[in-house]
Amino acid sequence: MAPTDETGQAAPQSSASGTTPPVRPPVGGAGANGRMPRWLPRAMVLALTLVAAFQLGSWAFHQLTGLLVNILIAFFLALAIEPAVSWMASRGLRRGLAAFIVFIAVMIVSAGFVTLLGSVLADQIIKLIEGFPEYLDSVIHWVNTHFKTDLKRVDIQEGLLRSDWLRNYVQNSATGVLDVSAQVIGGLFQLLTIALFSFYFAADGPRLRRAICSVLPPARQAEVLRAWEIAVNKTGGYIYSRGLMALISGVAHFVLLQALDVPYAPVLAVWVGLVSQFIPTIGTYLAGALPMLIAFTVDPWYALWVLIFVVIYQQFENYVLQPKLTSKTVDIHPAVAFGSVIAGTALLGAVGALIAIPAIATLQAFLGAYVKRYDVTDDPRVHGHRWRSEGPGLLARAKGLWERRREPGRPEGRGPGQDSS
Repeated sequence: MAPTDETGQAAPQSSASGTTPPVRPPVGGAGANGRMPRWLPRAMVLALTLVAAFQLGSWAFHQLTGLLVNILIAFFLALAIEPAVSWMASRGLRRGLAAFIVFIAVMIVSAGFVTLLGSVLADQIIKLIEGFPEYLDSVIHWVNTHFKTDLKRVDIQEGLLRSDWLRNYVQNSATGVLDVSAQVIGGLFQLLTIALFSFYFAADGPRLRRAICSVLPPARQAEVLRAWEIAVNKTGGYIYSRGLMALISGVAHFVLLQALDVPYAPVLAVWVGLVSQFIPTIGTYLAGALPMLIAFTVDPWYALWVLIFVVIYQQFENYVLQPKLTSKTVDIHPAVAFGSVIAGTALLGAVGALIAIPAIATLQAFLGAYVKRYDVTDDPRVHGHRWRSEGPGLLARAKGLWERRREPGRPEGRGPGQDSS
């Protein structure tokens, strides 16, 4: 029986050498009484805190996405008008007053354009509604002539008025008036937010740069200022190139619409120029829809001519005009520009499509300043050529074979070593 001490616990037995064997620590890191490690509660609290912070940050980011997008748009608008504001400030005007003048000019031009376009649309819609019976009669006459039917306009009108589709459409339109009003008010508030932030960014640009540089070391300050300058140049160059292409597109479409005697040709030309250039990828076709509609009210064949001209001009712009202008202003490959527009649309929708090209151009120019370049080898494959093999080429060999077949004295179609028997 093992000896025990005064506490009633078994005393450790001595080894043969007279020394006491070491006591092994409890398995699992528990203490002497089986308690959990001290670090485990703190680790659990830290993990729960990180999860809660991540959830809170995700919720806050989701709630503030609209505001962040508006600030991003305002920042790029401020970069676009930065050259004009800086030029006016260098001539002695206060920077705030210069930014205010630029904003007032932009708002006047935008409001005038929207007013003219709205009047044109309202006038054409009224004319289209007034002339709808005549268009319907002409369509019915064409159908009756070609398909040997006996349709009447009165029967078609009564069928439309009694249809469930029209009744449901009117009810849904009546119930959606409040939704449309709320969307209009929200859009106006969003425009006001963007204009306010743009004005602050443009007027207090130097102060914002000083605030950013004040928390950075001198080397980082130089990089930030360089990136800011590149962003201003690229964004301004993008706006300049798009404005120039909008002018060329407007003039070309004005000549066409004026030749076809389409009403409101100047306003429609401005519409096509602006929408086709500042809505990437599909802007040209969206812009051409309105002139086509108005040309259709004059003559259906005119709408077809407008469509053909829009498609041809789009190809000319993509392959001839745009590469020459963007290479001097934005300097970005068309494939990269197209991919950036798709990526921007996937991330931020229409806003991403608008700011994708100047953002990618800025990033490309900034990274290009820190990438070391080397002289290119004279390998023909670099210049788009292949190694030339020794001996005659394929064309020379084919020509030699043809000449040997046509030698005098050899029957046509006979190979060497064949007789005529």
